[in-house]
Amino acid sequence: MTPRDLALHICEVLARNGQQAYLVGGCVRDLELKREPADFDVATDAVPERVLELFPGSLTVGAKFGVILVHEAGADVEVATFRSDVGYSDGRHPDRVVFSASAEDDVRRRDFTINGLLLDPRTGQVLDFVGGRDDMRAGLVRAIGEPERRFGEDKLRMLRAVRFAARFGYRIEPATFDAIHKRAREITEVSAERLRDELTRLLTEGGARRAFELLDTTGLLAPLLPGISRMKGVEQPPQFHPEGDVWVHTLMMLEGLAAGASPTLAWGVLLHDVGKPPTFTPPTGPGDRIRFDRHVEVGTAMALEICRALRFSNDDTAQIEALVANHLRFKDVFEMRPATLKRFVRLPRFEEHLELHRLDCLASHGKLDAYDFVRRFVAETPPEEVRPQRLVTGEDLKRMGYCPGPVFKEILHAVEEAQLDGALGDREQALAFVREKFPV
Repeated sequence: MTPRDLALHICEVLARNGQQAYLVGGCVRDLELKREPADFDVATDAVPERVLELFPGSLTVGAKFGVILVHEAGADVEVATFRSDVGYSDGRHPDRVVFSASAEDDVRRRDFTINGLLLDPRTGQVLDFVGGRDDMRAGLVRAIGEPERRFGEDKLRMLRAVRFAARFGYRIEPATFDAIHKRAREITEVSAERLRDELTRLLTEGGARRAFELLDTTGLLAPLLPGISRMKGVEQPPQFHPEGDVWVHTLMMLEGLAAGASPTLAWGVLLHDVGKPPTFTPPTGPGDRIRFDRHVEVGTAMALEICRALRFSNDDTAQIEALVANHLRFKDVFEMRPATLKRFVRLPRFEEHLELHRLDCLASHGKLDAYDFVRRFVAETPPEEVRPQRLVTGEDLKRMGYCPGPVFKEILHAVEEAQLDGALGDREQALAFVREKFPV
């Protein structure tokens, strides 16, 4: 069963039992825009106990806020009781909720007019109490009611306004924009995990450049990602970067990110030059140029710090860190020894390194020689040549009289290097190599 099918089934069961039931929020917005919704939500006047009675086995994930998760046949749909919210002391959750029989009461507590539409699936009628359809036609993201109050209730909504504007190519309505600008510094009060997830959506939904331009103009960028904000105005050597400063270069790369790009690639693109502002060195005289000495090392450390602050998983942190650390290595591929090149393309998720390099080139000098060279190498080199079976093992070394310890790693690495370079082809050659290079 699909989430759509389950949502329609839930509405039908609720209606058959005398309850109001509507599709609500983003799914209605997306259906109006002729887009396929990512998920479906249902709003009803049925209280949580009634929903649980009609759908036994459902989960009370937010029962005190009137939210029940109905799970059937592999699909999940949230069912929320109409409510009004009272107070938001923690800047995220209502202090108290009052269940209501009015769909309009429920809509008026929501975030933006484009997310405040209700759809009766039995009749196809869309209920619009807040002018959401007009704002969709006008291409506006507008807070429902008083913008500052909406953002005070949940400060993440400021970031969501930017995401919706970027995703749909809309403008942020002036009063809503002004409220975000006024309260922008408060965005850091949101938990790291929620910020990480929302920023990742900004980066991967297909409007990343527009999103980061809006983060900048709303005042959200500097408190969220000061290292990215500092890219603005940092000049680059024009012979390599005719496009402009580090900020412009990064925006151009973000523009090239396809919708649905992997989160780690997207963050790697955003952070790959984060080390340039603190390492900027102007020309020291005639014939010299702008330099960013050690910007890769500095940027890698900064990326690690950002990932930890945003509580990325260890695996994602390692990949983002690797993307930043290795992004300049492509300039050396033509001179790399076979072993070095093979080890390079063996990096985990190497396709992300390759794509970051392609975007980097297209957003600067435009030359794809190294990209094409590496792509051909990966396509034409048999996997067993890139990751060959070991010719010598630790057990072999023990039998040859070597004592376990750091020397094992040194010997095994040397053997693999010679193997990858094509100097060793079989086990006998490898053993002879060890005896010659590492006499006991």
